[in-house]
Amino acid sequence: MSGDNARLGIILMIATTFVFAMQDGISRYLASEYNVLMVVMIRYWFFAAFVMAVAARAKGGLARAARTDQPWLQAGRGALLALEICVMVLAFTLLGLVESHAVFAVYPLLIAALSGPVLGERVGWRRWVAIGVGFVGVLIILQPGFRVFEPAALVALTSAFMFALYGLLTRYASRRDTTETSFFWTGTVGAVVMTVIGVWFWEPMTPYDWAWMALLCVTGASGHWLLIKTYSVAEASQVQPFAYFQLVFATALGMLVFGETLETNVALGAALVVAAGLFTLWRARRVQG
Repeated sequence: MSGDNARLGIILMIATTFVFAMQDGISRYLASEYNVLMVVMIRYWFFAAFVMAVAARAKGGLARAARTDQPWLQAGRGALLALEICVMVLAFTLLGLVESHAVFAVYPLLIAALSGPVLGERVGWRRWVAIGVGFVGVLIILQPGFRVFEPAALVALTSAFMFALYGLLTRYASRRDTTETSFFWTGTVGAVVMTVIGVWFWEPMTPYDWAWMALLCVTGASGHWLLIKTYSVAEASQVQPFAYFQLVFATALGMLVFGETLETNVALGAALVVAAGLFTLWRARRVQG
């Protein structure tokens, strides 16, 4: 039965990465036409409604989902994710999907590197070597001496760092709160933060682009639903390596739809980053086992 669950979990994770890649593609298009903050704000309105609907249907309703004794931590991580999404979508418009995702793939290595000082977890020398290899991959992508100091190239790296910190705060919050509670705070706090910021950047949209915005909201909600379903049928360690399929799908989308190119340095660097990330996941699973 566990094998069947693992296979289903892998299928669901690959489906999740495909939906999220499509979401990134739509975000890239809309953010190139309208203000990034407004696009993310509208996306969060739908996300918050989805989160509240899920919580309302669960046992205990909204009150149970919102209950926490660490509200500042939950609010902080919810706000951090909202701001990270803004930075990542900005990276899509500056660098394109291919290079942004190649750099963003370093976030599992950042989580491994920061898990010591933030969570007090032990990181052995093998994982430190893998982290070093991964950062060599990032430098290859950024082309040292040419693009490494270009602000646009550092936007995606900033997004990866923010997402890694969000992941660590989520792991820390999970010691005392349920997944449902963290999910509720993620959606609601993010919507509040983005409304406070984004409402000042409102722009009229064409009916054609409102249709794309609606599709963006649907992909966001369905992607998170698929992710929840994935972790409910299989262990995270079994399915997490397949999250790298988002890099594959986003690269294909960038090349086919947006006319982006996959440069040799980006392909080589991304391969090193993914290989290092897969090793850290494998090593963490062995240590836990």
